[in-house]
Amino acid sequence: MVVTPEQVLAARDALLVCDAIGFDTESKPTFTRGETSTGPHLIQFATDRKAYLFQIGASTEPHLRAALLAILERPLPLKVGFGLADDVKRLHAKLDIRAAGVVDLSVVLRTPGQRNDLGAKTAVAKFFGLKLQKSKKISTTNWALPRLNEKQILYAADDAQVALRVYRHWIGLGNQLPTLKPVKLPKPPKTGLS
Repeated sequence: MVVTPEQVLAARDALLVCDAIGFDTESKPTFTRGETSTGPHLIQFATDRKAYLFQIGASTEPHLRAALLAILERPLPLKVGFGLADDVKRLHAKLDIRAAGVVDLSVVLRTPGQRNDLGAKTAVAKFFGLKLQKSKKISTTNWALPRLNEKQILYAADDAQVALRVYRHWIGLGNQLPTLKPVKLPKPPKTGLS
């Protein structure tokens, strides 16, 4: 868990020297029809050796937002994860961050002609012959809590770490990324001023 300003700077520096990092977000689930998510509440990054979890509250400290901008708005390191379109849109809506260098493995690993995206569990089974344990009970917990429990922390760290490991394995097999297309974000409202 990245908490103090010193930890934020150390995490930023460790992440920015990487060529690629695992990336994901978690948001408090919504269960009522028409309810709008206030997420993301947690942003996860992983290097090959360590995961960094940033909690995002209603008001984000300026040093935390600056570090997230430095990591997310640059084309490098590549931010690799599964099902990232919604994560990127929520980051933009909540923190006005325009993520760059995002590699959505759900799309990149899709077999030509296949309609469904490939998820983390399927990718781990396909590339490593292992079963990834992803608890629905943990995934639908309250990610907006001020203190996350150990199971939430492990689940969140695993999401980012698994994405990076799958990416490294896939690249190691000789595959190459297609040209990255930016996620389409909503256009800013017109102000009427020219």
